[in-house]
This record gives sequence, structure tokens and C-alpha cells, in this order.
Amino acid sequence: MTYSTEILVEIPLNDFIKKLNQAENMKHWQRGLVGYDYISGTPRELGAKMKLTYKLGKRDMELIETITSKKLPNELHMMYDIKGMQNIQENYFEETSEGFTKWVCKNNFIPSSFPLRMMTLLMPGTFKKQTKQYMQDFKNFAEKGTSVRDAKT
Repeated sequence: MTYSTEILVEIPLNDFIKKLNQAENMKHWQRGLVGYDYISGTPRELGAKMKLTYKLGKRDMELIETITSKKLPNELHMMYDIKGMQNIQENYFEETSEGFTKWVCKNNFIPSSFPLRMMTLLMPGTFKKQTKQYMQDFKNFAEKGTSVRDAKT
């Protein structure tokens, strides 16, 4: 399942990249993030691997992020591996004529189990909605300093 999402973040590209490329900031815009641990490589650099731990409702989830391409300030690509699913994510950033940042996020979810294959076929909107939510939460954090940790849920 492949899809693309985009958002305009009303801060300059260099400020956007500084906020996005700091792992410590993820807690402010990735709902459910409990923590992260570096596994290998230089943190936030090409080839680096990091384990991300989430609590989403009653579900605990761990995934491995691998940085597969880093051409900042315009591109940052990652691969996320979780049991039964791989997500190849390509992020593109462009400064607009107004001095803001246009963020395009392309995702390719590749299920390796039958239940997850069915989920991508029957519920593609769930994946798109989550991507849009993370992008909106990053926008709120980057523009206003709003953290999802402060949200009433």
C-alpha cells in the first residue's frame, strides 16, 4: 500500500530540519512514544538504527527505524520494521516563497503476514490518518511549541 501526504509548516526550512532531526523532540509530536534506544550507527545519521517503543491504547509496539538516505535539508528517508510489516518512508522538504516549509511524506507499507495484508487492503485510511496526525502534531510543535504530551486524551 503506497500513499503520499503533505503539509505546510509555517517555519523556515532550517528551523524545521533542526526540530525534526532531534530524536529528543519526537516525544512532542509522536503520540504514544514511550522511548527510543539507539541500536547501531551514529545517531540520526545515514545507516543509524533506533528502536522506538510505543503504547497505543492497550497495545505495546516496538519498531526499528533505519535511516536509509539523508540529504538534508531536502530529503530524509527511513525504513521502519515491525513484526509482520515494513514501512519505507521518503520525506521531502522544500522552502516556499513565503519562507515556510512544505513537507511531503511518501509511505510504502509492505505486509508480510496475512492479517496485516488484509488490514492494508480493508483499512488503508487508518494508515493515512495516522501519518496525517503525526505531521499535524509536528506542525503544532514546530510552530507553537505544543506537545502531544500536554494534550488531554
